[in-house]
Amino acid sequence: MTTATHAPNTTAPHAPNRPNMVSVGTMVWLSSELMFFAALFAMYFSLRAAAPELWATETAKLNVPFALANTIILVSSSFSCQLGVFRAEEFKPRRSGGLFNFKEWGMIEWFILTFILGAIFVSVQAYEYAVLVSEGVAINSNSYASAFYITTGFHGIHVAGGLIAFLLIIGRAMLAKKFGHFEATGSIVVSYYWHFVDVVWIALFAIIYFLK
Repeated sequence: MTTATHAPNTTAPHAPNRPNMVSVGTMVWLSSELMFFAALFAMYFSLRAAAPELWATETAKLNVPFALANTIILVSSSFSCQLGVFRAEEFKPRRSGGLFNFKEWGMIEWFILTFILGAIFVSVQAYEYAVLVSEGVAINSNSYASAFYITTGFHGIHVAGGLIAFLLIIGRAMLAKKFGHFEATGSIVVSYYWHFVDVVWIALFAIIYFLK
């Protein structure tokens, strides 16, 4: 008669799948930013309700096709940013092919393209400000001008902050001896912020340029 023996189960239990604290902290911070922009939207609508005739006159000075083209540039930067994130998740910081072989681009190349598109957006917005000021729409002209420059200006500051973040991420990836989870997490967090400012601009664009 034989006695069956069972080997003890030496398999270690799986560790709990905990969310990345950096990503969670970024989400919480972006929630506060969302409240900030909600307050700006509330200010804009309150001033608009108090002076509908002024809004009807001043919005006619906006160059909608020009702003639409600039919006397309910013939205397209979200796609290039996400492609960079995909490469970061694959731990591929640099391209492995020719410069125009986009399929082989790494995170750095896609983030550089995102930076260029974001810089174009800010530059075009600055040009639009200059044109409006030349037409008499300065920030202290009336309530419409104040609301316009405050809402779009704060967004422009956020875009500029995102551009600085891209430079930091690109620089860190270039200096890193080995591209790992730490560098990839930084890339993902910056993408959260960039997608956020893109979505906020779409809402601003719809309200300011189309909601007459």
